Amino acid sequence: MKNILILLLLLWTGTVAQAQIPGNPPADTKLRTNNASAEAAPKGNAKITGYVIDSSATQAVEFANIVLISKATNKAVDGTVADEKGKFTLKGLAAGNYKIQISFVGFTTKTFDNVSLKKGEDKDLGVVRLASTTQQLAEVTVTGTKSLIEEKVDRLVFNAEKDLTAKGGDAADVLKKVPMLTVDLDGNVSLRGSSNIRVLINNKPSTIMASSVADALKQIPADMIKSVEVITSPSAKYDAEGSGGIINIITKKTTLEGLTLNIDSGAGNRSSNLGLNGSYRKGKMGFSLSGFGRAFYNPASGTLTQSTLQDNAVNKTVQKTDAFDNGMFGQYTLGFDYDIAKNQSLSASARLGVRNFSRDQSQWTSLYKNDILQSNTDKDISTSDLSNSIDLNIDYVRTFKPQQEWSVSTQYSQNNLTNNFTSDLLGTANDILSRQKNINNNTNKEFTIQTDYQTPIGKNQLIEFGGKGIFRQVNSNYQYLFATGSNADFSSDATRPSGLLNYKQSVAAAYLSYTYTTANKYTFKLGTRYELTDIKANDAEKTITIPSYSNWVPSINISKSLGEATTLKFAYNRRIQRPGLQQLNPNFNAANSQDIRVGNPNLSPELTNNFELGLSTNIKKTYINFSTFVRQTNNSITQVRQLSDTLAGSVITTFQNIGKQQDYGANLFANVFITPKWTLNGGLDLLHTYLEGQAQDINGLSYTTNNSGWILGGRLMSQIQLPSNWAVQAFGFFRSKQIQLQGTQTGFYMYSLGLRRDFNNKKGSIGLAAENFLTNGFVMGTNLSSAQFQQTNENRIYNSSVKITFSYKIGKMSFAAPKKTKSVSNDDVKSDGGSDQSTSNSGGNRPR
Repeated sequence: MKNILILLLLLWTGTVAQAQIPGNPPADTKLRTNNASAEAAPKGNAKITGYVIDSSATQAVEFANIVLISKATNKAVDGTVADEKGKFTLKGLAAGNYKIQISFVGFTTKTFDNVSLKKGEDKDLGVVRLASTTQQLAEVTVTGTKSLIEEKVDRLVFNAEKDLTAKGGDAADVLKKVPMLTVDLDGNVSLRGSSNIRVLINNKPSTIMASSVADALKQIPADMIKSVEVITSPSAKYDAEGSGGIINIITKKTTLEGLTLNIDSGAGNRSSNLGLNGSYRKGKMGFSLSGFGRAFYNPASGTLTQSTLQDNAVNKTVQKTDAFDNGMFGQYTLGFDYDIAKNQSLSASARLGVRNFSRDQSQWTSLYKNDILQSNTDKDISTSDLSNSIDLNIDYVRTFKPQQEWSVSTQYSQNNLTNNFTSDLLGTANDILSRQKNINNNTNKEFTIQTDYQTPIGKNQLIEFGGKGIFRQVNSNYQYLFATGSNADFSSDATRPSGLLNYKQSVAAAYLSYTYTTANKYTFKLGTRYELTDIKANDAEKTITIPSYSNWVPSINISKSLGEATTLKFAYNRRIQRPGLQQLNPNFNAANSQDIRVGNPNLSPELTNNFELGLSTNIKKTYINFSTFVRQTNNSITQVRQLSDTLAGSVITTFQNIGKQQDYGANLFANVFITPKWTLNGGLDLLHTYLEGQAQDINGLSYTTNNSGWILGGRLMSQIQLPSNWAVQAFGFFRSKQIQLQGTQTGFYMYSLGLRRDFNNKKGSIGLAAENFLTNGFVMGTNLSSAQFQQTNENRIYNSSVKITFSYKIGKMSFAAPKKTKSVSNDDVKSDGGSDQSTSNSGGNRPR
């Protein structure tokens, strides 16, 4: 702990920079022009600022061009571009009389003819509204709307606001349309075939992500998502965890003064939702309050066939389940921000999330020994998966000058989990012969404090440094109870004793990053990060000895502009992946007695090296992005399956650091403007994976096993703007079989169709969305085998759905300048929501 406290006092130097799609230079950079009529700006100490917005949509016009023209010579003397919030600043100006021209493709140019500056004056032009128009530009019709896909130096941005079919859904409905991401039928997310990712919300973590990413995404309404950032090569500023990369979900924020209220709702045959979002802003202070609730109801079914070789006998299990799922998910957020001074801001937020999932299932099991029936059992199993979480944030930002700022961010996060089940063994007359209960209560607490500072060096260099401390505490208490008959009291199960796990983890980090842009259009973004991790753990009987460890994590991002429309990128980074809560939890989960799950508190982190090479270009009406990558993971956290010593025919799944994984592949994405109102985009993902780990032979001795193969995935989406405020969207996705260490999982596909009509006053819309409406569900199968067992698991997922959506905005509003905030971003814990591609047969996978 002493080393951690010392490390938190260290300050390093680093940088943050952003490369835009060709034609969009980084914000706050001076305008460079070869125009013969341009002249150097006289130097002084005056300044001009303002905000550029779209007059029809009340949204910022990113990268609008601002040109300062001397009235005396009628020549351009200075210029800049607006940042992503629409803000621009011209500084170091001499006193005099000027004209200012503000322009952007798709908008009418705005000119201020008489701008008089005095010595040392700070002139604020306020909000500048540009009128949208349509222009024909070299065979490409460009309108004043944001592209569906944007590319930056270290990430790809998917602008979810343009998605028609996501209304009434959750975050998973949005993520499955994002290039390079795969969302399976259970809601588990992977990036380039890796489920070792970190999901952030507005650059902030949440402890709920540590238990299950799939469940956490169900608590985020799709209507509130502005964009999704896929960060394949995180810079040194980001936590070192997330070996596959980072997914950052950006939610919509209002910068409108006055009182506003948005209503979003949907009703369908599989789920219904209601969302209310209100805000009030006046002057320097603003408040926001939002609430979202979603209920789902869905049947599920599955079959399990399992054969094990034990004591020279073949034990075979044939199992069938029917189930019905009910669930409610909710998220409620309160936000506050205040401008302390012109260059200082304070913001705070509280987010509460709740999850209430229950499954009632009937399970029939037949056990055979050497093909002779030994027993038939019927069970009624009730499962409860409940949680509530809270995230509290306070953030302070002080800006000294453009690109020079200091920030302090703090966060407290807590997630309370309850994973219980009750299993009733039934007799021939459906009477209860015996009962079994598992009670598993978990608490995950996390406190984070961090500070960051950045400053420019000259016009083409940036430096950034920072320090961070994360203090986590995980507690798990579990017990097994047993009762004979329906009315008997529960008592302890001697064969499965109760237990607990107390797990404390402290992480201290410091980073250094540097960015340099050359005159010949190279951009170098180099950095390193040091993390020190200290762990203390104990169970009910003893202290668990886990050594402290430290990691140096380098990152390199290099880009080169080839002409006006093409960019070449290379990246390397090292990442680590710490084990998640469910992988550590030693609770003996026997909801399905033939397919048992248990965690391992002795797990160590994974280490991954990533290499990436990418090329993006614009060819007339088409944007194309192609990238190749290589990923090497050592000390991989791998699922290990072995026979139970006490339950004949049962297989126990746990986790160990015994694996190695090597991946290489390519991604191709294209976006085509067929007409100004019709876009088509799609892509292909190709991955080859090699897995190596340990298994047990028929004598219980370990041996090395491996598996490899190709995985192909693809997506296609089309949007058409129709007359009279109508719009239609179609989407389709497929993925081939998934490679696992001891087998494979079948592929799957999905599709959707959406129709929406905006009201004439632009304040609301009504729509119809349908998903997988031509089929009655899908069957997901998993085939696993080793020297000890063979297992075939088939789950039927009923995900055909039709829903009606409605949204409306209420309130009288005017535009206010957006607030600049910082936030905590913990992206360093491996989640179990997707690491397990095979699911136990307890009535089918959870519904979407």
